[in-house]
Amino acid sequence: MNSPKGTFHFSASFSWSVSVALALQGIAIYAQPTPGTSPTDDNTKVIEKVRSAAREGELAFRLTSPEELKALLGTPKKEHTQKDGNSNVLLIEYPNVQAAFVRFGENGPNALFQIIVEGRPLDIGRDKPIILRRLTDLAKLDTFFGVAGMSLVKLDLTEQNQRLSELPYDNRTQWPSADKLPKGFNPAALLEDGKNPGLGVRKLHEQGNDGRGIHIAIIDQPLFREHREYKDRIVEYTEIEVEGAPLEVHGPPVASIAVGKTCGTAPGASVHYYAVPTWKWWNEHCKPYAATLERIVERNKAFSAAEKVRVVSLSLGAMSEWPDHELWAKAVQHAADEGILVVTCDQADYKIDTLKRKPGLDADSPTNYINQFGFNLEPRLCVPAGNRTTASRTGADDYFFWRQGGMSWTVPYLAGLAAMAFQLDPALKPQTFPDLWMKTATKTSAGLVVNPTAFLDAVAKAKFAREGCS
Repeated sequence: MNSPKGTFHFSASFSWSVSVALALQGIAIYAQPTPGTSPTDDNTKVIEKVRSAAREGELAFRLTSPEELKALLGTPKKEHTQKDGNSNVLLIEYPNVQAAFVRFGENGPNALFQIIVEGRPLDIGRDKPIILRRLTDLAKLDTFFGVAGMSLVKLDLTEQNQRLSELPYDNRTQWPSADKLPKGFNPAALLEDGKNPGLGVRKLHEQGNDGRGIHIAIIDQPLFREHREYKDRIVEYTEIEVEGAPLEVHGPPVASIAVGKTCGTAPGASVHYYAVPTWKWWNEHCKPYAATLERIVERNKAFSAAEKVRVVSLSLGAMSEWPDHELWAKAVQHAADEGILVVTCDQADYKIDTLKRKPGLDADSPTNYINQFGFNLEPRLCVPAGNRTTASRTGADDYFFWRQGGMSWTVPYLAGLAAMAFQLDPALKPQTFPDLWMKTATKTSAGLVVNPTAFLDAVAKAKFAREGCS
């Protein structure tokens, strides 16, 4: 799945979640009672129906469809679409009742966002955990946030294995009893197993190779810094043009995949986090990213070898499409000349594809992964991303289980491997990484799967050969 322009490379639903989260904060359909109307018996009945349905949970945030509202209240007086930022808002109006519907997901159906009754917002559970009412509600959920933070306790899910395999969730999701879940479906076990980076990485950690002593710089959106996975690994947090911006979804997964205590490829590495306004910088193209990279290079000059950043992780892949790409290319070359590897998901620099782990199977076996989107049209390095657990921005101990993982999740994985390689051989040249990852990959039906053990063995052998000849 390719990301639309204007986002980190994760998924289209990710870009939607960011834009709508910002745009819908400003929606205000504080309509006054229609001029010239009086509270007739019919109007009063409509208002009573709306309030009663809201109390009973039948008019519910993100769950109620326009069709359900019309079935309850009849033909509306007016129905039209209003543009709000990048989002289309469907407005359905009755006398003294106005309802706003938006799409929660790129291709999702319109779902209820807000109701105004007699000029005042009605409580439809926007600030409460969502409780799914019936099985048909499952079809209304997007596959980015899925059932995270929701309650499914009212549902019998025994025949819903296919739909559940598409919907991500988190540790806050409330499930029905085991007898109402599909056979063999254990969400708690899947979430725990999903923390494993896979492909033998944890065995390498046991051998002492966990990226310790290596510094990684992450350039990403504002980060929730208190998560137990990485809070002790952050040695520097720099904000650039993000004052007052909310903490975003993207940062915790990226940080935890790179250096998380239980999720990370390189849990021993240190992090220098640069929080930047990706939503704003898109219009400025490469210039601010190149400037941030140059800032990292200059910072290194003031520190000892042990304190220098060796790897930069940037989950962005549009630089080669921008007109000022030469600015970015020059900054990357400058970083490489200074011994810094820059990892992105720009296909002009790294041919990467995403893998999804087969749930419940051995995470260390490369044959237990499938190519997520089936592109694989040319030799690409396939990296785990789907059916993966990461840190979540909702709390210090919260975790999110992603069903579909995008290119954004592959970059910190590779950045972590690079930190492990620099731990073995600090003299390693950044230019050697792309070819070495490809040459040591394992060929499977899913494609060329990254092989951390073979990669690090090759690094060690090259170091031995170089030092043995010197």
